[in-house]
Amino acid sequence: MKKLNQAAMLLILAVSGAAVADIELQSKDEVAGTWKLQSTKNTASEKEEALPREDTWIFKEGKLTILHIPREGKYYDQPPVNYDVEEGKLKVSQVGSSRLDFFSLVEKTENKMILKGKFGGYYYFDKK
Repeated sequence: MKKLNQAAMLLILAVSGAAVADIELQSKDEVAGTWKLQSTKNTASEKEEALPREDTWIFKEGKLTILHIPREGKYYDQPPVNYDVEEGKLKVSQVGSSRLDFFSLVEKTENKMILKGKFGGYYYFDKK
C-alpha cells in the first residue's frame, strides 16, 4: 500500500509539472510589441501578493527598451539592449555589461503575457 501511495504521488507530481511547463519560443517576433508590466511576483502562487509595476517594455527589431522605470520617487528610461531567442528562451542583454538575462514564456495570449526570470520571478504584462 505504501508503494502504491508513493507511485501515485510521483504520478501526480509528474502530471502537475507538465501542466505548468514553459512554452518554447520559436522566434523573437512572438514577444514583439509594446507591453505594460502590470506586476511581478517571486512565485506563481496565487496566495503571494503581486507587486505593482509601472514599466513599459518595448520589443522591436531585436532591441528591448524599458521605459518609465520608477526609482527613488523619479522615473527613468533604460537605453535599448539586444534581445534574441535561444533554446526556446528569451535572452536579453544587460545594460553596460556582457551579462545576459534569460526569461521563459509561461503564458501568452493576444493581450497578456507572463514571463519567468532565470531566478524564478514572474512578470505579468498587458499588451499596449
